[in-house]
Amino acid sequence: MLTETAPAALAELLAEAGWHSTVALTGDQRQAVAGARALLDQAVARQPVYGVSRGFGPLADHPADPDPAVQGTALIDHLSVGQGMPLPATETRLMVWLRLRGMALGHSGVEPSVWDALAAQWNAGFTPVVPRDGSLSASGDLVPLAHAARAAAGDGEVWLHAADGWRREPAARALARRGLAPVRWEARSALAFVNGTSAALARALVNHARLTGLAHAAAAATGRLAALLGCDPVPFADALGAVRGHPGHRTAAALIRAQLPEDVPAATGRPFQEPYSLRCAPQVIGAVLDQLRLQEQVLLTEAEGCTDNPVLVDGHLYHGGNFHAAPLALATEQHAVCVHQLAYLMERQLALCLDPRRNGGLPPMLAGRPGRDSGLAGVQIGATSHLAAIRQRSYPASCTPVPTNLGNQDHVPMALNGANTVAETLDMAWWVASSLCHALARIGQLAPRPARTGLWGRLAGLSPDLGRDRPMADAVTALAARLEEEFVPGAARSPEGGDR
Repeated sequence: MLTETAPAALAELLAEAGWHSTVALTGDQRQAVAGARALLDQAVARQPVYGVSRGFGPLADHPADPDPAVQGTALIDHLSVGQGMPLPATETRLMVWLRLRGMALGHSGVEPSVWDALAAQWNAGFTPVVPRDGSLSASGDLVPLAHAARAAAGDGEVWLHAADGWRREPAARALARRGLAPVRWEARSALAFVNGTSAALARALVNHARLTGLAHAAAAATGRLAALLGCDPVPFADALGAVRGHPGHRTAAALIRAQLPEDVPAATGRPFQEPYSLRCAPQVIGAVLDQLRLQEQVLLTEAEGCTDNPVLVDGHLYHGGNFHAAPLALATEQHAVCVHQLAYLMERQLALCLDPRRNGGLPPMLAGRPGRDSGLAGVQIGATSHLAAIRQRSYPASCTPVPTNLGNQDHVPMALNGANTVAETLDMAWWVASSLCHALARIGQLAPRPARTGLWGRLAGLSPDLGRDRPMADAVTALAARLEEEFVPGAARSPEGGDR
């Protein structure tokens, strides 16, 4: 489902970090982690090592606390300054998994016992509550990862997933209830954990899955609309995509054609050429799919790599900047543009559904009794507002940085800020998709061409009969959630059921 060229890669990665998965070091990984730690200890004896024998950031010229535990705890404490809403629990779990994965490569010099304690917590479903705001994604996602590290040490809060939903509980209580030991952070392990890009990456991976699902939903809705209105299917022919050459175009057209009845001639009275929101849908959705294919490789590469500092490679210690999240920032900005393209397309298709000049002569606003009733007028107003809000939020986050940290962090990518905004716009775009699908259901009621099987049959019960006006807020929200269930892999969504 995720891309036309590598359908399983990102979905498999998300599944590996799922709620019922476990992690452990292989024999080779344990040897690599222990070996890197031994090399780090040797390096500390002969040269300055950032964050271990020296301070952090612009204070790297000053000596560190001689007690590694004090140094590590101080790092976590001074960075625990996050604000705002918490990251979704599924994304926080993915974030910690990505840090464990990176540190297991044997380049970070972490203490093996720290890795084991953190993995034992993760395997038990221990998931910190992490504020989403406050990261520059420059020296990694220092602030959100510090909150996760603090919870792992028994401070702060964690998520409790009970049958009635998510609640918070003190981290110390959660550890005791599970019979787990708190992580005893020391300087290098604490720095390796907070220095990674994993918060921005976790959000970007989930955003990518949701956005890909949105592209597939837009293609399905396009096909359903074309079928309901009796549009000429020629614009969706594979031959058009073949001569242009973009693989996403051909994939999008195939997804649209899957919703069209076979060998049914175009309806009389349709225009010679449909508006671009219908005729050019394969080109628009296909361009998004091609961008997602490109950005998926960036995200998967980041997930495979080591993103902290300093790192040990072939027996040598390197001080550098692998924690700078520029690759994620640029990928996220492509996500933002793609969300807008899909929301724009679907909002225009919704407008076409409600216009009697374009919808085959159906009532304006698809109202049951135009004038006495307003049909989907309110739903369209909401969708148009959502599109405007998406546009408002689509400015590149990497174009907003301010140097900080005594000029040490003088170029910062703001990748997590961008990913947070994309997550917001995706919520809105799914509301637009839901609004369009309510219009499709209403056309089916009026035509009447109700869907009784397949995707549209499964969704039909969530669209009320609009013979008379009724509040639609809950219906839009419910159908948006149901569409995500249809098109987004389960590993990218919060789990059902109780706590592990």
